[in-house]
Amino acid sequence: MTNGDTEMTEYVKITFVNILQKISARNKAIILFILIFLNIISFYYVFGVKNVLKVVFLDVGQGDAIFIQSPTGNQLLIDSGNGGTILPKLGSVLPFFDRSLDAVLATHPDQDHIGGFPDILKFYKVDNFFQNGAVYGTATAQEVMKDVGAKNIKNETLCRGEILDLGGGASLEILWPLTCDSAKKSSDTNSDSIVAKLVYGDDSVLLTGDAPQKTEKALISLDPFSLKSTILKVGHHGSKNSSSEDFLRAVSSTDAVISVALKNSYGHPSIVVTDELKNLGENILQTSLLGNVLFYSDGVNLNQK
Repeated sequence: MTNGDTEMTEYVKITFVNILQKISARNKAIILFILIFLNIISFYYVFGVKNVLKVVFLDVGQGDAIFIQSPTGNQLLIDSGNGGTILPKLGSVLPFFDRSLDAVLATHPDQDHIGGFPDILKFYKVDNFFQNGAVYGTATAQEVMKDVGAKNIKNETLCRGEILDLGGGASLEILWPLTCDSAKKSSDTNSDSIVAKLVYGDDSVLLTGDAPQKTEKALISLDPFSLKSTILKVGHHGSKNSSSEDFLRAVSSTDAVISVALKNSYGHPSIVVTDELKNLGENILQTSLLGNVLFYSDGVNLNQK
C-alpha cells in the first residue's frame, strides 16, 4: 500500500467517525426505532399470518435443528445442532423480543442434535422438554438434563403412539421409538432416534432424526402407509446408512431436505442417497447450499420460501 493509499484510508476513517459523532441522540433513537420496526415487519411477513403452519430447517452446519410454529402460534424446536450456531439461526426466524419456546424436543442425545440446547435453555424460557428416554451419558447431555431439572421444565419421554397437539389442527405423531422404557434402549443412540410425522390438513413432514435403515425397516413392517408424507427430512444428514430405497418409496415425498454442512468430514450426503432421491423425482434441498429452508402450509397448499 502506498503512502497516498494510507492517507486516503485514514481520511475515510476520520470522516466516518465524524459523521457518527454528528448524529444526535435523537436521530440515533430514530434509526434504532426504524431497525426494530423493520425487524418486526419482516417477522410478521413470514410468521405472522394466522392459520398457517411454518416449518424451518435451520442451517446449523453438520447437525439438525427444526423450528415449527403451529397455526395458533405455538413454537417447537426439534434438535439444536452442534452448539454455537443455534442462537443466531433461531434468532433469524424469531423477532428479537421473543424469548420463549413452548417446547423443545431432542430426537436423541448425540452432540450434533443436542449441542445447542444448553444455550437455548439459558437464553429462552422453555415450558416443555421432550426426549426419547435414552441414557444421557455425555457431558453435554448431562448439562442439558441438569438445566431442565433446575428450571423445572416439564420433562417427558415420547414413544410410538403418542400425539402432540400443536394447536390449530397441527399435530406431531410419534412413530418411533417403540418403547418409552429406558432399560430397553439400544446402545446405538441412532436406533432409538425419535421419528415423528408433523401433520396439518393435507400436508405432512416426516422427521427422521438419525434413524438407520434397520429402524426404517421396522417402521415399514409396522405400518408403511403411515410413512407417506409431503416432505421428508432425510435421515442422518444423507448418510448411506439411512434412506433405504424401500423407505424412500414408502414415504413418497415430493421434497427432501438434507440438513448438512458443506464439505463435511463424513462425506454427507452420500451420492447413493442423492441419486436415489433424484431417481424418485424428489426435489432435494440442502441447508449447506440454501441456508435456512422454510415451508409454510395452510393445510391445502404447501409453499417453500
